[in-house]
Amino acid sequence: MSEDQKQFKILKEGDPEYPDASIRPPTQVEKNNLFIWDALKRPPKEALKQIRGGRLKGMTDINPQWRYEIATEQFGPCGTGWKYEVKRLWTEPGSDGQVFAFAEVNLFYMTMPGTWSEPIPGIGGSMLVAKESSGLHSSDEAFKMCVTDALSTALKMLGVASDIYRGMWDGTKYKEKPEYINKKQHSNIIDMLSAIDRTEDAFCKYMQIDSVKVLPASRYNEAVKALEKKK
Repeated sequence: MSEDQKQFKILKEGDPEYPDASIRPPTQVEKNNLFIWDALKRPPKEALKQIRGGRLKGMTDINPQWRYEIATEQFGPCGTGWKYEVKRLWTEPGSDGQVFAFAEVNLFYMTMPGTWSEPIPGIGGSMLVAKESSGLHSSDEAFKMCVTDALSTALKMLGVASDIYRGMWDGTKYKEKPEYINKKQHSNIIDMLSAIDRTEDAFCKYMQIDSVKVLPASRYNEAVKALEKKK
């Protein structure tokens, strides 16, 4: 093998020349804690759809298939580059005979060859039995939907579609500053928290915001829906 060929040799774990992560200097990627976040934060326009009806009207729906695609692009195929486990499935009674379905998952991604990350938890929900104009309706896709929702929650922790949740991206252009909830919406959130005996700190931690006042307007309906589930 020539010196030039040695220069471009692909090193693998077990090779004498393979650098020991415990003694080698950190790479630029390892120094940049936002490297993964920045790669995942902005979904393309074709992965977005505006919700036009119901309590979530005006919010942006993100195609879950894009989330899996971008995770595969970043980490590798599901099962070898990233993976998840369903930790728990359960139901909770709602009002008027309705039933909620919930899922708790753990997400993992490959941090380096042969090493999985710590579990990244996510909880999602859907309606198993919903009240409609014609009466109660049961969904045979409820658990599939709540697992999808739970995965979306876990992937948020890695930055997937974070610009949407921050109100900084609408699919066509960046916004210099996100639009926050108005005074009336702020007052409504505070009243709902008081009604269910929840603190603002707990709410802010759940929504991943610094304070209720800086809740993006685009996430107001999401917040209201989450609080209504706690009643």
